[in-house]
Amino acid sequence: MKIIQITDTHFVPPGRTLYNLDPAASLRRIVADINERHADADLVVITGDLANDGDEDAYRLLLDTLAPLPCEVRLLLGNHDDRGSFRRVFPDASVDSQGFIQSALTTPDGALRLLFLDSHEPETTGGKYCPARLGWLATELAKTPDVPAVIFIHHPPFDAGFAHFKHIGFHDPEPLMEVLRAHPAGIRHLFFGHIHISLSGITECGISYTSGRGASHQFIVEPKNPRPWWSAGTGPNYTVITQRGGGLRAMHVDTLDAQPLAQANECLGP
Repeated sequence: MKIIQITDTHFVPPGRTLYNLDPAASLRRIVADINERHADADLVVITGDLANDGDEDAYRLLLDTLAPLPCEVRLLLGNHDDRGSFRRVFPDASVDSQGFIQSALTTPDGALRLLFLDSHEPETTGGKYCPARLGWLATELAKTPDVPAVIFIHHPPFDAGFAHFKHIGFHDPEPLMEVLRAHPAGIRHLFFGHIHISLSGITECGISYTSGRGASHQFIVEPKNPRPWWSAGTGPNYTVITQRGGGLRAMHVDTLDAQPLAQANECLGP
């Protein structure tokens, strides 16, 4: 299975810019590149902060921008989003019985269970995961106790190590992590956004993780600076996740604006 992760698109209404950048133009570049190089993708996941201010006009622009993608798209919410506005524009989005933007699916080969979580909390910059959402997650994991899980979420449920996020990370992540740790087959990987920086590692309890960069704007990497600079960074970017059996490979694609220098020769070995 091939999954494309995009994150932090931060759409604004048509005609507006954000930090002198056009988020819609960035996503159009990403969509075109996906269609050219990864037309065989099975799923596109955008891990939150779809719109910068939760405007319905921004969500309608996002809907139009995603239309050329030929595969299924699953959209998650981040702190910049508005659940009500989102659902009015995307009425067919997958939701749980409580109306949270949460869903799950099993890979075609049955090797992994993919869970898409909603960590959005109104008027809260950091992530939260209430008892209702925890109940849904525990129920979903219990359906396939022998199948390892892969988590997609906006906020990383642990300290990402950057001063800017000290007060706006995941508030009270322990209940969520407790449910994840209890899954008999284990959590194979966790993909998230929010921090606008490429990051990978393993939590203290042994869960590996990967963050995507912001699709439009990114931080200059200054872990100890609570006021780092926004930048255009590498430009439009996304992550290609390839799944085979219980294995995963994540490849960051951040060369859409790169200048070709010379074409490499084919290396025949040995």
